[in-house]
Amino acid sequence: MKPAVFKEQEQEPEDAGQEPFQGLMRYEYHTQLRQISYYLSGSIVQASYYTDLFHTLRTASENDLVFLHLNTSGGDFDTGLQIINNMQASNAHVVTVLEARAYSMGAFIFLAGDELVVHDNCQLLFHIYSGVFTGKGNEQQAESLALSSWFEKFMSRTCQPFLAASEIKNILKGSDLWMDSDEIRRRMARLQREQEKQAAPRKPKVAIAGGSKR
Repeated sequence: MKPAVFKEQEQEPEDAGQEPFQGLMRYEYHTQLRQISYYLSGSIVQASYYTDLFHTLRTASENDLVFLHLNTSGGDFDTGLQIINNMQASNAHVVTVLEARAYSMGAFIFLAGDELVVHDNCQLLFHIYSGVFTGKGNEQQAESLALSSWFEKFMSRTCQPFLAASEIKNILKGSDLWMDSDEIRRRMARLQREQEKQAAPRKPKVAIAGGSKR
């Protein structure tokens, strides 16, 4: 084994004009946090009225905070779906605030937030879609089957795990599901505990040497 060889580095002469070391320099960057609020009050109408919300969500940065304050009985499904898709595509942190009631599509929008806030004495209502079909009988049947399958996927992606699979199944069969603030908070607390449990590091398994059990 070769012996380690240490060489002393020759000291370079200091420049006569060099300033003495005065400590580390800190470089700090400041970013402006934008806080934007929208109030979804009353019925959800056609999508053209929500263009500013769509644009804000699409162009927001990760340093932006967008609040959606909800007090709505629901409304146009396509508009609500576009709101949800823009929320999920946004780089901003989207907070949905339940301030009174959020029925039907309003309940789905509430669950789509990155952070959920619930005031006292509020309500959520989940129920199946309603609509009118036109055209020939076979066309109506085909449309009904396609819509039913699509809505089931939408509910599962949007509502689970806040809603259990059995609850979604009952809603798809026509049952209405009502919740008040206490029940909403109970479910939110359960989900929070489950997330913390999954994030907690697991204890490593320890192998113990010795005789086996008989």
